[in-house]
Amino acid sequence: MGLEQRPVSTLHERASFDVADFEVPTGREEEWRFTPLRRLRGLHNGAAEAHGKVIAEAVAAAGATVETVGREDPRLGRSFVPGDRVSAQAWASFAQATIVTVPKETELTEPVVLRLRGEDASAASFGHTAVVLEPFARATVVLEHRGSATYADNVEFVVGDGASLSVIGLQDWDDDTVHVSYQHARLGRDARFVSHNVTLGGDLVRISPSVVYDGPGGDAELYGVYFADGGQHLEHRLFVDHDRPRCRSRVDYRGALQDADAHAVWIGDVVIRAEAEGTDTYELNRNLVLTDGTRVDSVPNLEILTGEVVGAGHASASGRLDDEHLFYLQARGIPADEARRMVVRGFLGQLVERIEVPEVRAKVEEAIEAELDR
Repeated sequence: MGLEQRPVSTLHERASFDVADFEVPTGREEEWRFTPLRRLRGLHNGAAEAHGKVIAEAVAAAGATVETVGREDPRLGRSFVPGDRVSAQAWASFAQATIVTVPKETELTEPVVLRLRGEDASAASFGHTAVVLEPFARATVVLEHRGSATYADNVEFVVGDGASLSVIGLQDWDDDTVHVSYQHARLGRDARFVSHNVTLGGDLVRISPSVVYDGPGGDAELYGVYFADGGQHLEHRLFVDHDRPRCRSRVDYRGALQDADAHAVWIGDVVIRAEAEGTDTYELNRNLVLTDGTRVDSVPNLEILTGEVVGAGHASASGRLDDEHLFYLQARGIPADEARRMVVRGFLGQLVERIEVPEVRAKVEEAIEAELDR
């Protein structure tokens, strides 16, 4: 599979399964300029030794099939082509993959839960997961990441015609973890895809969700919540490629930062190609800065190649706690610390409450409270 050229988006110019088709990043490239490469432990340049251990455990809901397969399984790699060197390295290096299949017209009443637990951050691990919904199926999948690891992986979401998939990704790693993940969603005709990424733990976490459409009528909603503490680098890079008519996308990511050297990066890249008439898209990123010494980089990108769109827009805002909000609460007898907590809860809670699995929603709320306790 040779090198593909993508002439539209400057952030996604190349695609290949071959690691050699990508130069080693130096940090001067647009797609890498916000990422501290020295902290990637060799995931980007081939120096990482693949002796680490990340254990995958699955709880399969009735009606779904969960399999562990070798890398030669023909169902793998059908929905995407890696767009950078780390994604290609993860593809070339994984030994086993997990495939979740939901048959045609099956509606799961319970979520499929995949738990990935890192055992050692001193050496690298590489993984691959594929979630396949056949036409008119409905399912919820939870991806939980915990423990210590140096880990890179690709995750495929293939949503068939008329199917509906909700994915909840929880990145609650230990403080020494480096995680670089690529989430590739491919939507069939009139398919629906909802993604929630909650990123709280880890030393450096870089998540790259992408959406492409295989037919008209596709609907994608991408939500994210993150909370960066001192020294953490949390990065989310989204790409929505509208190349079919009458498709819709919504992006809403919100983060909070506190303590020295906490760094959050959000890149939102949406392309509306000439053939994608009737597209309706909007992307939003908001960041709440709680203390001095933090850094936020938020870059929305929107490339439009047709004038026949229903709507297209983006917005980004980063700022401190509103003194008027705090004053209003304190004037009604609420202590300053509790007033601060209430504002942060309300800011992030608008997205947390969208998580439809009660157990996961409760875990996220508890984790946010723990972050505020710091």
